[in-house]
Order: sequence, then structure tokens, then C-alpha cells
Amino acid sequence: MNTQQLVQTLAQLAQDKHICIATAESCTGGWIAQEMTALAGSSDWFECGFVTYSNEAKTHMLGVSEALFISDGAVSEPVVVAMAEGAVANSRALLSVSVSGVAGPGGGTPLKPVGTVWMAWHLKGVGTETCCFQFAGDRQAVRQQAVVEALKGLIKQLNKTTV
Repeated sequence: MNTQQLVQTLAQLAQDKHICIATAESCTGGWIAQEMTALAGSSDWFECGFVTYSNEAKTHMLGVSEALFISDGAVSEPVVVAMAEGAVANSRALLSVSVSGVAGPGGGTPLKPVGTVWMAWHLKGVGTETCCFQFAGDRQAVRQQAVVEALKGLIKQLNKTTV
């Protein structure tokens, strides 16, 4: 399924369940939100996108604790959980996805090599799921794979809910 098909599936599910979606993006730089808003009528189910590339933006816009950056780093499970929860808390959305990763070509470490991307999906009143991916390829490929997995994860969350 290509990105356009994923967005169409996501749109139908969100509309059927009357759920608005928000994104909290770091390494994808708003690409997930762009894919969603490329579909006509997305204002019926897409609430907003937070592009929080810097740690300061994550703290200011989403309420991510500065202590998490010190203890776990920006590319970590606790940070994407806080980002996803912050996106819902700071919008009218009921469902969000957050993404933080090392897209490359630099910035990787032995513990978090280039291609490491953490994601979280938060559904208000239900909970948060996370996943760490290790994508291959150049910066563009890592980011594109992250967009696809973010969309797939949103569809998975909507398929599980009876809201």
C-alpha cells in the first residue's frame, strides 16, 4: 500500500469513528502532516501538526520534560511518549503519532545508529503504544519509511478502537 492509499484508509477510519488526529514530528519535519493534508477534506479529521525539531520546541509546544532529554536523549521511548501525549493534550485531537529519530547522514551513535527512529501512538483515554525502528538507507529513505510506519500505526490504533 502506498502513502496515498494509507492516508485514504486512515481518513475513512477517522471519519467513521469521529476521531481527529494530530502529529508531533521531529525527524520527519512535518512530512506526516503534509501527507495527510494532501488529501482533500482532511480538515474533517486532521487537527494539527507540531513540528518540534529542537528539544526546546518539544518542551515549549508539547510539554516534554527537559529531564527526559538528559536521562534518555531526544531519540527515546520516554520522549516520544511525552510528545504523543502532549500533542493530544495541546489540541482537540483524540489520536496522535509522534516521531523522533536519527535520519542521518550524521548524528548516529553506537547505541542509536543512523536509521534509529522511535514512534508513539497515543489514543486519549486508552493509552500509548511505542515502537523503535531501525531503517536502512539515506536520510530521505529513513524519513520516508518513518512516514509510512507512522501512518500504518495510526490505522492500527483506529482499527482497535470502538470509539
